[in-house]
Amino acid sequence: MSKLKGVIAPFTTAFKQDGSIDLNLVKPQVDWLINNGVHGLAAGGSTGEGHVLNRDEYVSLMEKTSEAIDNRVPLVAGIIANSTAEVIARGKSVKPLNVAALQITPPSYLFRPDDDAMVKHFQEIHEACQIPILIYNVVPWCYLSPDLLLRIMDEVPGVLGVKQSAGDMKLFADLIRRAKPENMIFSAVDALLYSSYQLGAPGSIAAILTAAPGPSVKLWEAVIKEDWLTARDLHERLMPLWDAIGLDNMPSLCKYAQNLQGLETGFARRPTSPATDKQKEVVKSALINLNLI
Repeated sequence: MSKLKGVIAPFTTAFKQDGSIDLNLVKPQVDWLINNGVHGLAAGGSTGEGHVLNRDEYVSLMEKTSEAIDNRVPLVAGIIANSTAEVIARGKSVKPLNVAALQITPPSYLFRPDDDAMVKHFQEIHEACQIPILIYNVVPWCYLSPDLLLRIMDEVPGVLGVKQSAGDMKLFADLIRRAKPENMIFSAVDALLYSSYQLGAPGSIAAILTAAPGPSVKLWEAVIKEDWLTARDLHERLMPLWDAIGLDNMPSLCKYAQNLQGLETGFARRPTSPATDKQKEVVKSALINLNLI
């Protein structure tokens, strides 16, 4: 986990038109993102459509990704599953790959565990897998409060951080202000990464980093250098891109943004809808505004 910082791009998973996974497109995307300067990669999260992968596909994707990265940057393994047992099974499956952390989404189905059950969920996962954990706080009906997140990080030493999603900067600010120095609070507030960094986020794991890795890295570097004019300009030019891709069919839109920059990314897996012609025009305009095409 100490290796994780800066721009950690949650890359897209390529599927063929028939819905099968296309592992041949993993390495080109890994190379493209690393060549654009990202500091780490995350696989199997929301942008990577981890929720539609069966366990065999998940393991194959992680193995191919680890092989493609070849120790150049850290790998975060996303896990989206509704049972403690399934999370553990997937966590154990990636242990030989020396991943930097597991990015674990709280249960995403309708029924929300109470706070004690949520703490136990993460305790059991860490005890079984012995891999550092980032809580991916994204599910609206199972959104974990700053109080609960801080409690989990206190009571489960293996939970070293949070990937804080949703657009409520008050919650993000509360969490990062109250967290201990060793707690790593990454931002997934795509439109407000500039503000997140200023508040003290050690980095970000967000879809916009994958759609526009070059400008996203430049934004991070500008904040580190306290080059506020450059940072503000990049922030304002990245915001329209998030407006363009941050919709219900986001994986398709993120892939289309990558396609326009010359990367082959395949299709989103059904039932996610493809990008419409109108959506494509908005994405294209946002990329032109960023001087990417």
